Amino acid sequence: MFAKVLVANRGEAALRVIRACQELGLRTVAVCSEADAASLHVHAADEHICIGPAPSADSYIRIPAIISAAEISDADAIHPGWGFLAENAHFAEICAACGITFIGSSPEVIRLMGDKAAARATMRESGVPVIPGGDGVVASAEEAQAVAESIGYPVIVKAAGGGGGKGIKIAHNSVRLVNAFMMAQTEGEMAFGNAEVYIEKYLNRSRHVEIQVLGDNHGRVVHLGERDCSIQRNYQKLVEETPAPRLPEDTRRAMAETAVRAADAVHYAGAGTVEFMLARDGSYYFMEMNTRLQVEHPVTEAVTGIDLVKEQIRVAAGEPMSVPEGEIGPDGAAIECRINAEDPDDGFRPCPGRITTYRPPGGPGIRVDTHVYTDYSIPPYYDSNLMKVIAHGRDRDEAVCRMRRAMGELVIEGVKTTAALHRRIMANDAFVRGEYDCGFLDQVLGGGE
Repeated sequence: MFAKVLVANRGEAALRVIRACQELGLRTVAVCSEADAASLHVHAADEHICIGPAPSADSYIRIPAIISAAEISDADAIHPGWGFLAENAHFAEICAACGITFIGSSPEVIRLMGDKAAARATMRESGVPVIPGGDGVVASAEEAQAVAESIGYPVIVKAAGGGGGKGIKIAHNSVRLVNAFMMAQTEGEMAFGNAEVYIEKYLNRSRHVEIQVLGDNHGRVVHLGERDCSIQRNYQKLVEETPAPRLPEDTRRAMAETAVRAADAVHYAGAGTVEFMLARDGSYYFMEMNTRLQVEHPVTEAVTGIDLVKEQIRVAAGEPMSVPEGEIGPDGAAIECRINAEDPDDGFRPCPGRITTYRPPGGPGIRVDTHVYTDYSIPPYYDSNLMKVIAHGRDRDEAVCRMRRAMGELVIEGVKTTAALHRRIMANDAFVRGEYDCGFLDQVLGGGE
């Protein structure tokens, strides 16, 4: 096992990893930008090192600064959290070259699955169903139109190096497709340094269901159940839950088995997520694989009792996972709400500023992962997520009731947040019935049920 772990992230992600390390008896090193000197993750770690100015390009994704911090502090491993460098194959390679263990997947798998077009091809060769679309990247608008004509409109154009909802455009006809193609190329180049795009059939009124997988270097790959992530805005997840509601048991089992087959196909080690689109007719298709932990992993932890961050660390240290043999059924149900510093009434405009009052929810079945506190100043440079509130109940009804209670208890003053939107979601009749898909949020914002 490692002696000291540097956490190459910020905010609640860094704090979550630091806590897992502490429970394993490992010393921790926090890195921070000048803007994050007062963040809770800095105070929670055994040591901290400032790695640069506020912009993430000058700090959290500046690889030389992070490697230097690890060497100065004698850290023998780096945990990237989620976001920033968590899926950066080059960073994982540099860690290895410097004799530092990267707590995550191998550079080869990160690179393969990070190229969404290559990932589709790999899954197709392994017998995993993929969304109908082109065989690879499309090089021109004319080629894009030919692919779209072959699979039928509407189609979705995606950046091959994409993630986080960037570089994704929908086209309902050939005229719109040309514009979508150019915009996806531009966004892909700007966000990921990769202008390549590919095309898939757009599955209207589908659901986004992902499977948590865990593999080690001793030949085991397991799944830990599914999460429904269909409540999204611009492909950014807002609410996640497990088990997925209204999912037939045979479909649930088949998706899980397919996810394990997908992970096996790339010899996956570590915690990862295989993401599927579930069509209205019950068919499902591979969308992508995230070679890291997801923000929503706490709902899986709630129903399985397995600490996924600790498992990541054990696997990276060469140990077998501690997950028991046999199928792990969910204990109850869990829901996560992401609370962001955004104004839903103003196009979800980010709202940095000082939190004047903060009172977190509590009580039975409630977990809050956050780095904020009263008088904390939210910097304008990073993701606007403030916290994740997780409600666990004996069944879905109890989990919904507990989340509704938690949203009623939560008080954040001084900045606009999405808390009121989550209260609306929890009270929505369709959500309470578990009858929703990826178009749900548009209905809520439009005032419908």
